[in-house]
Amino acid sequence: MPFAPKNTRFGLTLLWTLATFSGFLLSLLFIEVGEKPDIGVMEAAIGGFALALPQGCLLKEPVFCIRWILSSLLGWSIITAIGIGAVGWIVPSTQSLPLRILSGTVYGGLGGLGIGLAQSLAIPQPVAWRWIFVCAASWAVAVPVGSAVGTIWRYLSQLFLGEVIGLGITWLLVGILTGINAHKLRL
Repeated sequence: MPFAPKNTRFGLTLLWTLATFSGFLLSLLFIEVGEKPDIGVMEAAIGGFALALPQGCLLKEPVFCIRWILSSLLGWSIITAIGIGAVGWIVPSTQSLPLRILSGTVYGGLGGLGIGLAQSLAIPQPVAWRWIFVCAASWAVAVPVGSAVGTIWRYLSQLFLGEVIGLGITWLLVGILTGINAHKLRL
């Protein structure tokens, strides 16, 4: 792809993080952040496309980019349809910090596992298993951290915007944690 940077680990991690976070910001133009039942499969697919497009532009081969976008759409649609939810756009209904951390770890890990499994369809098999683990672990860490930040900001400001800031922190962490391993995806 024309946007693919040199194969430096730090450069790609930074670009991957920016692509992931900007994809999240772009998705906010189309998806209203809400509680779990509020985000449907169509919104998850739109969000998945908004994320996968800038990420895919960082991959070297156009076919790989297209497969990445399609597998991401599939993953976000499936995890939303089976009830895990579009973890990057939903806010837990509880304000209990310990429950948010626990549910964030569980749902984040399961959501990341689902996304990683779907995206592994686009990845060459020698590194696909590693990507599944990286996605699951990244989301299992990022969701509870972002949820805790969102809870604290909402409590301090008394505004729902605090929850959106928490989701932004989640996506930033996911971008960093997956970006550290994204260089292995570039063929």
